[in-house]
Amino acid sequence: MGSVVPLASVVDARLKDAMRQALPADAAEIDPQVRRSDRADLQANGLLTIAKKLGVNPRELAEKVVAHLDPEGVLAGCEVSGPGFLNLTLAADALLGQAAERLGDERLGVPVTDSGITVIDYSQPNIAKEMHVGHLRSTIIGDSLARTLTFAGEEVIRHNHLGDWGTQFGMLIQYLIERGTEWQDNAAGEMEGSLSRLNQWYRDSRREFESDAEFAERARNRVVALQAGDPETLEHWREIVSESKRYFSEVYDKLGVLLTDEDAVGESFYNPLLADVARDLEESGVAEISEGALCVFFDDIVGQNGERIPLIIRKSDGGFGYAATDLAALRYRTGTLGADRLLYVVDARQALHFRMVFETARRAGWLPDDVTANHVAFGTVLGKDGRPFKTRSGETIRLMDLLDEAVDRARVVVGEKSRRLGPEALEATAALVGIGAVKYADLATGRTRDYVFDTDRMVSLNGNTGVYLQYAHARTRSILRKAASDFSTEIKVHRHVPLVPAERSLTLKLDEFDAAIQEVTTTYEPHRLCSYLFELAQTFTAFFENCPVLKAPEAEVRDNRLLLCALTGETLKTGLGLLGLEAPDQL
Repeated sequence: MGSVVPLASVVDARLKDAMRQALPADAAEIDPQVRRSDRADLQANGLLTIAKKLGVNPRELAEKVVAHLDPEGVLAGCEVSGPGFLNLTLAADALLGQAAERLGDERLGVPVTDSGITVIDYSQPNIAKEMHVGHLRSTIIGDSLARTLTFAGEEVIRHNHLGDWGTQFGMLIQYLIERGTEWQDNAAGEMEGSLSRLNQWYRDSRREFESDAEFAERARNRVVALQAGDPETLEHWREIVSESKRYFSEVYDKLGVLLTDEDAVGESFYNPLLADVARDLEESGVAEISEGALCVFFDDIVGQNGERIPLIIRKSDGGFGYAATDLAALRYRTGTLGADRLLYVVDARQALHFRMVFETARRAGWLPDDVTANHVAFGTVLGKDGRPFKTRSGETIRLMDLLDEAVDRARVVVGEKSRRLGPEALEATAALVGIGAVKYADLATGRTRDYVFDTDRMVSLNGNTGVYLQYAHARTRSILRKAASDFSTEIKVHRHVPLVPAERSLTLKLDEFDAAIQEVTTTYEPHRLCSYLFELAQTFTAFFENCPVLKAPEAEVRDNRLLLCALTGETLKTGLGLLGLEAPDQL
């Protein structure tokens, strides 16, 4: 297992060597700007910049560099074009050798980089409440980042920051005790219904809390009992948390994400740490008392009238806000877990909050200079009317309902496309395609943008959809299955055989896989991997339409094309896996 250096990087290094030999030292380190080109395999545009800097003729300078360029084993040709561009044609044996080397490596040649510990905070549902469409993006984006960063070599710690503490639990527990409700006795297989009932009781308790002053007082006393560790109250709280976690696990299983119960770290975990957080911030002078509350202020964060906007650590009544919990969590992740990076996959509307939390942590010394903290913000899921996605009655849509709808639509599409699938195979494939369609539609959208939830578009076989990519993967597997029945199952490479344009394009696109991975690990934007995989699937489709594989004119050509089919399939499967999508062999 080892890394395979992309050919564009090899050419870039060769050009830099040539530039060092041909140019003055102060100009030799300028980027040669090697890019894909429509005129050749690659193009280098950087010599124009150098020529302008030196005040020389760019074509003459380019020819001087070409004279020192070593083409051995990589380049079939290099010509100066236009005012000083370099058009570079790669050797067929280099392209085919690169493809064979990637296919022979279990990581497809993508290097492993040991870059430390990353804690990713994502999903964040609330105990006693059903997950809804608002949890979709955080869960899917966080899961993809966890998969991709782990693949790249980072040690990833997944944290699901559950809302499992606060005044609302006194309200709910008091309601359940007074009603004598035995919701925990639901039969197996009724988990979702159990949580629905719990969610309804939460709403009922809220209404009673707001309308009945005596009940509200009893609920507040129940909060005190919970915080004091009263056995009866704690027992009810643990049952509520346990029931909710079982439901969350059911959703995560259906959604196909990596989160488990072990990844759940609720607000209750940090509750014992809040007093220390407040005390240390006050004693260090980072926070100050203002109108009875403990606050942190910022010179550049003010309201419309110039008034300072605080980050409230402790409220005037002595209670702690969620800023204190976030700071306790950050301090724990850097101090105890030793995190080098913190990622918070949270709604874009929380941007100011995280800016204030990060700055406070910096001032307090809990976020050292060598540790990065990033708010991985995302936009909103919209309905077809362009507004935040809700039911006709204005309620937030349950996540399970969305997933069920997607599977139902996928069942129709798969059934029409693959009429030979039996009932069980159809159901299994519909689940893979439907859930994958939802996830891909989310991930393929730039994460800071809003997008419209449209199941018909999501499960389409046309356009940039998860189904399109899954179908491209299944097509590669179909070709290989047929090849195994007609020819040797061993895939061979014949490096001396010339390549036609569609073969060259596919091989070059396959060589860009690790660059796409690197883009995701540096930008935390999964849509960049989606774009690459979609381009790869399109390039493979053009190859498939223009280059017969099983009916290739010669055996050696057939072998090379089988190699490209196999590598395309493995690349699509690996890439889809990093996005959290399945890659069925038949579709």
